[in-house]
Amino acid sequence: MTVIEVALIVSVLLAAPAGTSEIARDTVFAAIMIVLNGIVGLCLLVGGLRFREQEFIARGAVGALAVLATVAVLALVLPNYTVAVPGPVYATPQLVFVAIVSFALYGLFLFVQTVRHRGDFSDPRLETSSDHKPGRQQMSAALVLLPVALIAVVLLAETLAPSVEHAVARAGLPAALVGVVIAMTVLLPEGMAALRAACANRIQSSLNMALGSAMASICLTIPTVAVLSIAMGQPLTLGLEAEHIVLLLLTLFVATLSLAMGRTTILQGGLHLVIFGAFLTLAAMP
Repeated sequence: MTVIEVALIVSVLLAAPAGTSEIARDTVFAAIMIVLNGIVGLCLLVGGLRFREQEFIARGAVGALAVLATVAVLALVLPNYTVAVPGPVYATPQLVFVAIVSFALYGLFLFVQTVRHRGDFSDPRLETSSDHKPGRQQMSAALVLLPVALIAVVLLAETLAPSVEHAVARAGLPAALVGVVIAMTVLLPEGMAALRAACANRIQSSLNMALGSAMASICLTIPTVAVLSIAMGQPLTLGLEAEHIVLLLLTLFVATLSLAMGRTTILQGGLHLVIFGAFLTLAAMP
């Protein structure tokens, strides 16, 4: 997912005139809003309608949300309040620091999720219902086919990015919608998988996929575009507009309340979908 997203962002960055580098910011912000409000909200709503209440391990979800909130504020909010460089951009040393800590926090989270505190993210329903493990032949085929598929998708992304930009411009819509379209395109497969898990009463797996995709989006995209920005000598605009900061902070606050108890109903799903609707409205009409 992150490879596809970065390929689309890099395509737009390389084709953009000097000084216009908001696409990375818009795409990462859109990914967070789509995941935390659109995907999570829809999963909670559908799961609540089918099963009334769904339970999950709150420690894992809150830990993932804490990492996501920390990196989001450092990358998308703090640049508006630094004075080393005018505008919502970081100076090069500041950008390097944010890139390093974003990657480091993602690595630390993966270690906690897969090794140190694996039980906080495990789905008992999935573990008891699936005992099949791929054989050596299947594993070898996957190791070969995955890079081939990624190369094909990246090449397709190179042709898709300009088309998205031109379509948004012809429609007379704000340029920020390019980031929304890219994020929706990239997140669609994982969003569908998370929704299917919620419909099967596996909300733990659903949240793991959703929060993991959002975290990978920001923690891996920011370091990549930071390196590209430094190499090209092109300033990287990261600071959000004021209305987007309000939406981001509201999203993180409501998500914390929704996931802290380890039990969700249709109410939490409805709240997140309302915020998602506000995000789409402001994206189309700032």
